[in-house]
Amino acid sequence: MTDTTAQTPPADPSRILVLALLFVVYTFNFIDRQIIGILAVPIQEELGVSDAQMGLLGGLAFALFYTGLGIPIAYLADRWSRTWIMTISLTLWSAFTALSGLAMNYTQLFLARMGVGVGEAGGVAPAYSLISDYFPPQERARAFAVYSFGIPIGSAAGIALGGIVASLVDWRVAFIVVGLAGVLIAPIFRFFVKEPARGRYDVKPADAPAAPKAKFLEAIGVVTKKPSFWLLSLGASCSSIMGYGSFFWIPSFLRRSYGFDLQTTAFFFSGCLLIGGVIGVWLGGMLGDKLGGKNRSMFALVPAGAWLLAAPLYAVALLSPSFVTAFFFFLAPTALGLVWLGPVIAAVQHLAPAHMRTVASASFLFINNLIGIGLGTYLLGVMSDALVERFGEESLRYSILAGTSFYLVAALLYVIASRTLKRDWVE
Repeated sequence: MTDTTAQTPPADPSRILVLALLFVVYTFNFIDRQIIGILAVPIQEELGVSDAQMGLLGGLAFALFYTGLGIPIAYLADRWSRTWIMTISLTLWSAFTALSGLAMNYTQLFLARMGVGVGEAGGVAPAYSLISDYFPPQERARAFAVYSFGIPIGSAAGIALGGIVASLVDWRVAFIVVGLAGVLIAPIFRFFVKEPARGRYDVKPADAPAAPKAKFLEAIGVVTKKPSFWLLSLGASCSSIMGYGSFFWIPSFLRRSYGFDLQTTAFFFSGCLLIGGVIGVWLGGMLGDKLGGKNRSMFALVPAGAWLLAAPLYAVALLSPSFVTAFFFFLAPTALGLVWLGPVIAAVQHLAPAHMRTVASASFLFINNLIGIGLGTYLLGVMSDALVERFGEESLRYSILAGTSFYLVAALLYVIASRTLKRDWVE
């Protein structure tokens, strides 16, 4: 007779340390990814590149291999050690960040940023899977929110450190310093983070056999047949066009429209990212666990409501004549723009069985990042160049303002997703 008693292992005592180290690695992920935003002006001055070219440098150069390699690396992570993959990835992207500081022209810097994307391709999806195996379902949205603190904190640190080092020395040294720091973190991460049993907190019969090794096409087929996957992925992509685009271009906007120097820009925007971002990420995780446990649709409706509020608040901040007023109005939409992370990442984990989660996450990230990172910075840069004739130095203000419309599209897609999540959910 089959024993259907659910296996509920005790909480892993090392999970807080593991989550802390995953957060540190994700923080370096975003330091290395976002530092180029604060360094855009000195890079443009030295290398003589346009806003559109900088948009490619901050977007497509990174996204090309980051998205293309993410799924095959995730497939490997579903079959091999996730901790080793993350260790190797951290070392690679940090080394290429340091090499960015040695670039002597635009082409060399473009290639170095592509290298950063190659390394970071293995840094996120395996972490999502590890968190799912260190935390039970009722705690995952908050755990993903803590992990996702790496986005605002890493972005803020990249902006602040990059601005300070570049103003005191130059932009090249800023790349080298943060890159070498990441290389030093890699062996520490590998030593303390152990590979957990896959799916150990999932509900299953006590005598159920171990999950089979995921087949690549099978895993892809499972998630891509679900409407919720496409709605969540495309909605997140639309929000990321504005999110990544604004994170990259707002430092340049502050310098052009308010006349800030590099350090003032760094402190102003890093403050917005740190305060607003941490509040928003935690709010999303808390609401995801609290509301989503009772109603699966809330995993989509919470982000949708946040984006609908973020768009008009961004408009007020961007059109403010006072930088003091702009700071406080930037805080709220920065927070609201990141509310989606905890609930949506948690929801994606439940669109596939445990042994397919890394591929499911990587498929979601592929779409989100290819569109969000690949198009976001470039699209806003192209619009800025196109608006120069009419608005002059204010062209970035109106380019970013136009980008807020993507939040409205994202909200619409998530309202639709709220109606399909319950049917597509895998316990």
